[in-house]
Amino acid sequence: MGLFSVNLQSEYSFSVYMKRIKIGLLPRIVIAIILGVGAGIISPALPVRIFVTFNGVFSQFLGFIIPLIIVGLVTPAIANIGKGAGKMLVATALLAYGATLFSGFLSFGVGETVFPHLIDRSIPLSDISEAKGVEPFFTVPIPEPLNIMTALVLAFTVGLGIAHLKTDYLKNVCNDFQAIIVKTIQKVILPLLPIYIFGIFFNMTHSGQVFHVLLVFIKIIGVIFVMHIFLLILQYCIAALFVRKNPFRLLGRMMPAYFTALGTQSSAATIPVTLKQTVKNGVNEEIAGFVIPLCATIHLSGSTMKIVACALALMMLQGIPYDYQTMAGFIFMLGITMVAAPGVPSGAIMAALGILASMLGFDENTQALMIALYIAMDSFGTACNVTGDGALALMIDKWFGHRIKKNDIG
Repeated sequence: MGLFSVNLQSEYSFSVYMKRIKIGLLPRIVIAIILGVGAGIISPALPVRIFVTFNGVFSQFLGFIIPLIIVGLVTPAIANIGKGAGKMLVATALLAYGATLFSGFLSFGVGETVFPHLIDRSIPLSDISEAKGVEPFFTVPIPEPLNIMTALVLAFTVGLGIAHLKTDYLKNVCNDFQAIIVKTIQKVILPLLPIYIFGIFFNMTHSGQVFHVLLVFIKIIGVIFVMHIFLLILQYCIAALFVRKNPFRLLGRMMPAYFTALGTQSSAATIPVTLKQTVKNGVNEEIAGFVIPLCATIHLSGSTMKIVACALALMMLQGIPYDYQTMAGFIFMLGITMVAAPGVPSGAIMAALGILASMLGFDENTQALMIALYIAMDSFGTACNVTGDGALALMIDKWFGHRIKKNDIG
């Protein structure tokens, strides 16, 4: 038990220390991976079993909370979007959703072409992510309160219903439930996530195949970064066709927003900078003031691109069967689910966990790897999202700028 106490005490002290000096989530995940790999190389089976037990309980809790995350975050998001009226709202929403879908299908196409040359399928993920012969001390089954698809349909139904009600009672209940879910993510899931990731890589290293996964991670991150740059250039080239301006000058003016998003990892926190730079690109101030905050909520091309690419890579690595119809349905559903993501730390991947499990068959080990891989590029996805908002604003300004009225906004 001495080794058990030392491991728990050191892990607790490590978590307290990281919290005290306010290390961000990405550095904590990176540190957890490094420690997991280092400890797994030299550790006997007992500490692995301890963290296998913790991960089993935590994954059960994740399975329980995911449907509640969908209901708690998607319902108010749908309600708030549905309240708006006017042609500009409809045009912006359709344009943002179309751009998000395009990025998802672009990611799928590139992944289908490139990933088979980068990923060695000779070692299935089931052999990598499970330390053979290591069983948890105990398990705690926590049944999920709702089926994932039931939660999604419930969220859409209630959200659209609230949007057309004249009373705020149900809306206030949903907002309170949203606050509870956000607090749960911030105070429970995210603080424990590095320990969960540590346990996964501790386990994988003990099985002797972790370096294969890390090599795949590095390759995927490189491909996705190149796709982000290509997507932004393409978005501004399309916008430039509408406004007849140099696309690279337009994109260049948005770089303050891009780098602000890299630092803050938040679309909402970057809105003032995005708004300022969009106006500098010649967009009407009233249109920019309407489009930029709205697109910060509903336009997540960068996040969608990352999730689709990471999911496809892990499916190839694990040998999960898929086809075009399955991935197309996943991308369409992901584009809608993403409206729950902004304003919540790592909200995109948290909102996506449900459909990753229900539509693509991701288990807890694959979800953990998905979280680690996604968070490794979180700031770049956010930067791609907010910078792309400026391109959409240029197109909306071209369509509505000549007949803008105050009552068209809202």
